[in-house]
Amino acid sequence: MARTQRVTLNEIAAQTGLSLTTISKVLNGATDVSSATRALVEEHLRESGYRRRKSRQRREYIEVVLHELEGEWALAILEGVRESAAAVGLAVSLSVSGDRHAPGPEWLESVVRRAPTGIILLFAGIPPEGRERLTARGIPYVIIDPEGDPAQDIPSVGSANWSGGLAATRHLLELGHRRIAAITGPESVMCALARLDGYRAAMSSARMPIAPEWVRFGDFQRDGGERHASELLRLADPPTAIFAGNDAQALGVLHAAAALGMTVPHDLSVVGFDDLAIAELAHPRLTTVHQPLREMAEQATRLVLQLLEQSRPEVTRIELATRLVVRDSTAKPAPSPRG
Repeated sequence: MARTQRVTLNEIAAQTGLSLTTISKVLNGATDVSSATRALVEEHLRESGYRRRKSRQRREYIEVVLHELEGEWALAILEGVRESAAAVGLAVSLSVSGDRHAPGPEWLESVVRRAPTGIILLFAGIPPEGRERLTARGIPYVIIDPEGDPAQDIPSVGSANWSGGLAATRHLLELGHRRIAAITGPESVMCALARLDGYRAAMSSARMPIAPEWVRFGDFQRDGGERHASELLRLADPPTAIFAGNDAQALGVLHAAAALGMTVPHDLSVVGFDDLAIAELAHPRLTTVHQPLREMAEQATRLVLQLLEQSRPEVTRIELATRLVVRDSTAKPAPSPRG
């Protein structure tokens, strides 16, 4: 039967046979509680639907959590969160934890004690235990999801990766390219697969065959893009264009082309993905797919604040549009005896 009244900690204590002090310790992330006791309390909190009362007085910041603080991508996200949080009088803190898939367990233990206003995570997901503990404590969280595919019930903000891959490849096809290769990200990362699927869809729609050796799974790093591009450009029948799964890999493609004495875009056209500042500064300036990173951060911050006021806002999954930005790294293919 659905509850009609808010459960109290006294009720949780009565149900578990534990003291109110012990219940409070679990809620506040104290370390002097056994794992068995913690699991018992967490289970009752979850089953009862307990949500901690909100207290703006003791929570004055939004915590951003990511697995590495590197590159313009992370800085763009942080700046977007900072501006949106400052607009409502909140500060921003930063935590580095875990890998690209989820934050580490040590972060979860410490964030429960800190109890921030809300949390923005730059991961593919968050373990069910972590979700339950944050929900029980009334700490709202949102995932900014350019890399993963979080469960439907996880509040998240992402971008249209498939459409971006489609637009990038169609641009190259419209210029007249037929031998188009793709260097996407890791095979375990959903956005890398989505961008590759967009590439495949564009090629299929244009009835263009895709040679197996033209598809490469990279690591979203410049060195990886350079390595794969060097291999592609040394093929007996090399591509005349390469769609790189992010701007860092696209820079690697530019380096590989230069090392082989090729000129971009005369000998090779290159398209990236992200539209970071480095795309405008590259030589030649990089044609790329704009991913609205700052807007994603702003939307995530707004969603956290909505969750703070209401447990179930109307929209908890937001996908923002991507768009192609044409610069100097793409052109019609040079005449070739191979077509």
